[in-house]
Amino acid sequence: MHPVVRHRERRGARTRPEPVPAGSATGRGESIAVLRSSAQLLLHRLPELTDRVVELIQEHEPSYRTPPGEFDTLWEEVNRSLRHNVGCLIRPQELGESARRCSWRIGTERARSGQPLDALLHAFRLGGATVWQELVEIASARDPESMRLLVHVAGDVWNFVDEHCSVAAEAYRRSEREMAWRRDNRLRLMAEALLDGSARASELADIAVALGLPERGRYAVAAVSGTGREALRRDSGSLPLVWHHGDSTDLVVAALGESGPEALAAELAPPPTAPQVRVGISTVAEGLTAVAGARRLAEKALLTCSGDGQVALLHEQLTAALLVSSPELGTVLTERVLGPLLRLDASERDLLLDTLTAWLECDASAQRAGERLSCHRNTVLNRLRRCERLIGRSLASPRATAELSLALTARRVLGVPH
Repeated sequence: MHPVVRHRERRGARTRPEPVPAGSATGRGESIAVLRSSAQLLLHRLPELTDRVVELIQEHEPSYRTPPGEFDTLWEEVNRSLRHNVGCLIRPQELGESARRCSWRIGTERARSGQPLDALLHAFRLGGATVWQELVEIASARDPESMRLLVHVAGDVWNFVDEHCSVAAEAYRRSEREMAWRRDNRLRLMAEALLDGSARASELADIAVALGLPERGRYAVAAVSGTGREALRRDSGSLPLVWHHGDSTDLVVAALGESGPEALAAELAPPPTAPQVRVGISTVAEGLTAVAGARRLAEKALLTCSGDGQVALLHEQLTAALLVSSPELGTVLTERVLGPLLRLDASERDLLLDTLTAWLECDASAQRAGERLSCHRNTVLNRLRRCERLIGRSLASPRATAELSLALTARRVLGVPH
């Protein structure tokens, strides 16, 4: 029991009438009247109340211990919040919306300044607790009955505090999302400018810092396409990667350090969960200014993939890349060199083309080609002589074998119809 109440009961100072039940309409009305009159008196102590709340916040929340030059900003923020919220206890219908706007603004500003959300909510609750304590002291100083009536609206006061904590938290989270979107969009635009060559030389230092890349160094670019390519968007274990996501193709900038493009190929090897992914990787680019050119080379390398699950390194697919760069000429070459073979029945056509391919890949060794094809070397030689008769070219001619190799590659990468 409050000391004032005990003192008056001992002295028999007065006989109080039977109290009105707080749950009744009359009792609640009286409780609200006490709350509003106490809040009105508290408004006259607003500067002192602000000092107390600021002191408590800085004592219990280290992130609010501002440098001396920023103390006034914190004091004004707390004062503005208390003025709106205590005023709202007096005239909730008139001031409720402005009080919510004030809490929303504080949540937004604290998110932008990097204040932890937990610290913000703790500060709001410290302020609420201080306001409630002051209201109780004001009511008890008037008479015990006022204090008793005030207690019955404690739930309303704390619901009010919780509501404004929720308003500030929602504003904080929305501001965080907006800042994250702006940050991600800025990084996306920087990566895009780097990859399409529109970045100015004066911007490269800032782009390097923002993307976490060295301004000078060895780079490679990968072009990734296919269903399930998001499975490759994982944190790199050895190379710094910057992903730029597109509708059908993703681009990846990798800082190689002392590694070669093979290291990037290992990073982006399609896992079993992404069997339809294809990857093309450029040759080494020196410095950020060369990234745009590497992007174009990566896209050429990607075009040389003839099947899903492949990773094509440009320096290993230069011939194929030349052909995909001029598909019309590749198609003409294929028809001119392989036309008679392509018009055979499917079984004979495939048999002879496979034999030619194996022979060329085995450096014109009939013995090794036979081992690869599981047949005798003489069988390989017989098939090769049939090919010579059909295409009208001698396989002993370096020019003929070069054109034949190009035509077979064009057929593979361009998908020339049979």
